[in-house]
Amino acid sequence: MGSGKTTVGKILSNVLSYSFCDSDALIEQEVNGMSVAEIFKLHGERFFRKKETEVLQRLSSKKQLVVSTGGGAVVWDVNWDYMQKKGVVVWLDVPLEALAQRIAAVGTHSRPLLHYEHGDPYTKALKRLSYLLELRGKNYAKANARVSLEEIAGKLGYRDVSDLTPTEIAIEALQQIEGYLKEEGGMVIAGL
Repeated sequence: MGSGKTTVGKILSNVLSYSFCDSDALIEQEVNGMSVAEIFKLHGERFFRKKETEVLQRLSSKKQLVVSTGGGAVVWDVNWDYMQKKGVVVWLDVPLEALAQRIAAVGTHSRPLLHYEHGDPYTKALKRLSYLLELRGKNYAKANARVSLEEIAGKLGYRDVSDLTPTEIAIEALQQIEGYLKEEGGMVIAGL
């Protein structure tokens, strides 16, 4: 969460002339316009994850589509099956400290998984993100392409990943996707 998936995904879809979908937004539409935070509060995480799987199943049959998923989509193996069915999965690997700063700056109210910790917004976000990465890290590592913001910042001579623009991140994502496709013998990109 807070990695910039939606922003970078929209740039990628534009460059590739693909459609763009945010799976969280589709889930919100299906649940009478409730926000993700409201869905978690009223129905629980399991209900949300089931909806997420249903959405990914439908999207997996589409072509020329960039999909931004929630960070927890990787938790269920069936979601991996749908995401990798015809697509290339990209992990935007952002340092936890940078994620916590981003989330703290906009507030944690819309992030239901961050409501378990105590402290100031930055500390709450950092603690919970550390926990979530511990749970999900092995799954994130299954992605076909990893876009490390630390590596991009290093290549471009930036001191801080927060200095990177979404376009610079998208360019690196395209390069990582291209490298993956060359290794796979030219598989068609159907989704991310």
